[in-house]
Amino acid sequence: MRAGDGAAPHVARGGVPTRTPTVVSVASLAMCLLISVATAQTAGKKADDPISAEQKKLQQTEKQLREEKQKAAEARARETSVLAELEVIEQRLTDKQREVTRLDTRIKRAAGDVKSFRGEIQSLETQRSGQQAALARRLQAMYKVHVQGGALPILLSGEDPATRAAAVRHLTSLASLDARLIQEYRGTTERLEDRRGREEGRQRELATLRTDAQREQSEVDRDAAKRRILLAKVRDERAYHERMVGELTEAARRLEAFIRDLQAKQRRMARIPPPKPGTETPPAVGFGTLRGRLPWPTEGRVVSAFGAQVHPRFGTRTFRNGVDIEAGEGRDVAAVFAGHVVYTGWFKGYGNLIILDHDNEYYTLYAHVADIVVKEGDDVKQGQRIGTVGDTGSLEGPRLYFEVRHQGKPQNPEQWLRQRS
Repeated sequence: MRAGDGAAPHVARGGVPTRTPTVVSVASLAMCLLISVATAQTAGKKADDPISAEQKKLQQTEKQLREEKQKAAEARARETSVLAELEVIEQRLTDKQREVTRLDTRIKRAAGDVKSFRGEIQSLETQRSGQQAALARRLQAMYKVHVQGGALPILLSGEDPATRAAAVRHLTSLASLDARLIQEYRGTTERLEDRRGREEGRQRELATLRTDAQREQSEVDRDAAKRRILLAKVRDERAYHERMVGELTEAARRLEAFIRDLQAKQRRMARIPPPKPGTETPPAVGFGTLRGRLPWPTEGRVVSAFGAQVHPRFGTRTFRNGVDIEAGEGRDVAAVFAGHVVYTGWFKGYGNLIILDHDNEYYTLYAHVADIVVKEGDDVKQGQRIGTVGDTGSLEGPRLYFEVRHQGKPQNPEQWLRQRS
């Protein structure tokens, strides 16, 4: 063995000497290292498994939370205001009812025209029958004369010129009469055809109007059914009822703010300074002298009083700033005192609303009105008709909601209205 050999001689099987290379030892060492690393990584993964699992759980939880938040947002977006939904339905209902009324008026007018045309047609047919009979008699007479040889040669055969001239004048008169009869017959026929054409046109228009009226009435019925369903939910389901109470309370706050703004505007226009604290007592002038003596705004009975109210079924508490007077739909609504119209129109939660200013910061409010017959800026007298009872914005059917306010604060209307026997 030479100096420097790194391996001892080895005798292989069969007597042939060999040498084990150094590479075998390196390979064995590398294999051992790889096995050690793999074992260490496996051990590390086993140690990290609980953390990875928790991270995955956290990610899944966050994903579910995001999904739930999105669903909640979508649900809120879908959940419409009960008052807003009612308002849309009622306005559509009002518009459709107005259209039905307009179509009914046009139908009555068209039906009247058709009846009138039929009367004229019947009269013209009678007249034309008489003219036909007269013309037939003339034609028969002329035919007889023609068969007998004709009257013209006989009439013109005389020697006397005066006789011939008289005969010619007579024939001319007869011809003029015949021409007039024919002209009258033609005129009657033309008028008859004209009336028939107009009658047919009005009949077609009448049929179209009736179809339109039926369609509009169907939509009215459909919207009325939607309104009834929604009102039934408000009455029967606590969630709907509580939402409605909340929205009505908010509507009352908005109305108070609106009246304060009107009041401030009226003060600025009249250059009246705002009241000092502690001067809220109603002054005994004008409107203020009539406590307990004001006429009622409409005929009916109070079905919802002023003040705190507790719902008998759900126990919800509300405060009413006015009274509900149950009255027949279409009954007149009158001003309880002379005043100035400062607002007319739709107000959410109250339907059609009229506000009158009676000076000295007294106001009266009339809500759920069907037809408003005054406009902003009008001056009205006590007892003057300002509208009709309806159910716009009402949850309980036709009635008048009535308020009395001083300096924007609600007063008990029953203390201002005269007592009924």
